[in-house]
Amino acid sequence: MNTKITKSIFCALMFGIISFSGCSNKAKKTSKKVTKAKVYPSDVIPFMDEWKILCGDGTRFNDLVKVEHKDFFYVENENNTNWVVYKTPNSGITSRTSSNTRTELGQKKHWIPEEGGKLNGTLKVKHVSTSGDARVAASYSVVVGQIHSDEGHENEPIKIFYKKFPGHTKGSVFWNYEINTKGDNSGRWDFSTAVWGYDISTVGTTPDTYPQEPKDGIELDEEFSYEINVYKGIMYVTFTSKGHETKTFTKNLLKTEYATKKDIPQQIFDVYATLGREGVERDNAYAGEIQYFKQGAYNQTNGKDPEKNIVFYTGSETYNGDIAKQYANGCYAEVWFKEAKVGPGTMPNNN
Repeated sequence: MNTKITKSIFCALMFGIISFSGCSNKAKKTSKKVTKAKVYPSDVIPFMDEWKILCGDGTRFNDLVKVEHKDFFYVENENNTNWVVYKTPNSGITSRTSSNTRTELGQKKHWIPEEGGKLNGTLKVKHVSTSGDARVAASYSVVVGQIHSDEGHENEPIKIFYKKFPGHTKGSVFWNYEINTKGDNSGRWDFSTAVWGYDISTVGTTPDTYPQEPKDGIELDEEFSYEINVYKGIMYVTFTSKGHETKTFTKNLLKTEYATKKDIPQQIFDVYATLGREGVERDNAYAGEIQYFKQGAYNQTNGKDPEKNIVFYTGSETYNGDIAKQYANGCYAEVWFKEAKVGPGTMPNNN
């Protein structure tokens, strides 16, 4: 047999080609599939090395660099923008101080109000629970940022809420100040201040009767930003959103406004009437008490009986704690952040 023909047949069998220029010892090049690099929350918001997290299924991570947790803490890309997703069901596993689930960052650095600190976030709420009792102040709401005390009563100088009633297009953003109760903590209460829409005191008249939709509210998927700036014991809070009036608030964390019963706002008597929460605050409020920031999705809905606590027990559907069923049936909270910063407090004119 002709040696050139034999060589060509050999090449065809070995490499699947017929070469008229002789057999090459290199296989024909093929195109390679390009794989995109994995994007983690710490790639989107670089401050993750300063935080730890508790997720809605009880999973904890103390190191958040290049870490995600499927279905709870991960990245979504929308219109070429990366967002960090915090998602948590109405019922799961939570912290020792709360019956509400959370997928929420906890700041590793702790500080006292006199030292101060600052937290910023730009976010949008994608979902709040669609089950609950409209009479309950906490129903259909999620906390997206807060300061938490790490000693004493472990109360919260600020909690920033988003709340939207089922069937409404617009929801409300408000913030609560929880008193650092004088004596035991049984009389504690939160005073709520509206930012856009209502404060926490606006509720329904029956379990499924809702108030009128707020005219100046924030929709799901609508971006807004907040800044909590504690400087020399004074808390300066700023809220901004395109198309909405910028709102600013100031609160002294070193001296109380609620030292006597006559100082208690009427809102408290209205909201907490059935619970008898009529405590007063210690004179120096949160002075000298260790604090830290929290950010993410702290779901305020739960399956507890509203008849036992009409302020915090929302009677939401929990499907016996089955997280997949809760997600499938709207019984969860989901919050997306695209930007966030944490650092020392600054003079408010230098923000």
